[in-house]
Amino acid sequence: MNPKVSIIILNWNRWKDTIECLESIYQINYPNYDVILVDNSSTDNSIEKIKEYCKCKIKVQSKHVKYSYLNKPIKIFEYTEKELKTLKNRSDEYYKIPSSKKITIIKNKQNYGFAGGNNVGIRFALNTDSTYILLLNNDTIVEPDFLTELIKAAKKYRNIGSIQSLLLKPDGKFIDSLGQEIHIWSAMDKGINSAYNPIIKDREIFGACAAAAVYPKEVLKNSGLFDENFFVIFEDVDLSWRIRLKGFKSVLAVNSVVYHKRGISESINQHKTSDLMEYHYNKNLLITMLKYYPLSHLFGSKNLNKTIFYLKKTILYSLKVKKTLELNRIILSNIWIRISMFNHPLLYEIQKEWIIQ
Repeated sequence: MNPKVSIIILNWNRWKDTIECLESIYQINYPNYDVILVDNSSTDNSIEKIKEYCKCKIKVQSKHVKYSYLNKPIKIFEYTEKELKTLKNRSDEYYKIPSSKKITIIKNKQNYGFAGGNNVGIRFALNTDSTYILLLNNDTIVEPDFLTELIKAAKKYRNIGSIQSLLLKPDGKFIDSLGQEIHIWSAMDKGINSAYNPIIKDREIFGACAAAAVYPKEVLKNSGLFDENFFVIFEDVDLSWRIRLKGFKSVLAVNSVVYHKRGISESINQHKTSDLMEYHYNKNLLITMLKYYPLSHLFGSKNLNKTIFYLKKTILYSLKVKKTLELNRIILSNIWIRISMFNHPLLYEIQKEWIIQ
């Protein structure tokens, strides 16, 4: 039995990457999936270009995946946010079409960032007959068996909260992510930019990088979706903390291979950012630590100056982008969240096991 998987792809002004990603998806060997493409109010005519691809009017030019006519044309089911609110069931026609020959396109009325944009797709998928929800960056290319291997791992391990594909750079020689790694002052993708040597066994990880991660639908109902206050960066780390605090674990499925170009997200990680991105980076780092890290680490004599540094930096950029009131609201709400977790039975155990000193 092959449980249905909703594959959610978020697009924002990068339709060429998106159709290359779609072309690789429509050639996978897993038979039971839905493709849900969420457009975050693109300004580059992305939706029309993606429709042209579905209608065979644009061929994918790619070094990594060969264009195929076999799954074309792709039937388009298109909705606005407003139409989604009144949509109760998909049409009978939708269910008669094979997975590889249909797509659902959701048009957001504005750019909600990575967190909010994906949440639109997740909420839609939660009301379908899918068992799993897969988040896939639009700058990825998948191996034909990547989803088969992800679901194999999902079935194999008990109490699973998320499963991440092995993420490699497009040349396949270097690692993009072996899962999330939690450090004393940040979080990052484990193994990034290291030379890739084949890994034989799946391994437990703190959490899954949302560039290619599958979540059981019931887990997301239990842990909640992305915190939209993050907008972009560390939103998947925050979700991984909440999944852990619900008692679930995460696994890297080493036989599920996805290639990640890591364009915009890489520039964020390297701090080559605008004032707005600097605001989100510092804000999100600060509130993640405020919610989940040992308070003795944040406010003890050894690290207090560093905490103050990050706070000042966050305030500075909030002033630059005129989001000071937003920042105050977000910090206060997360203080209350932390207060509510003071007696959480798993928080100390997770801190002790996963935070790298």
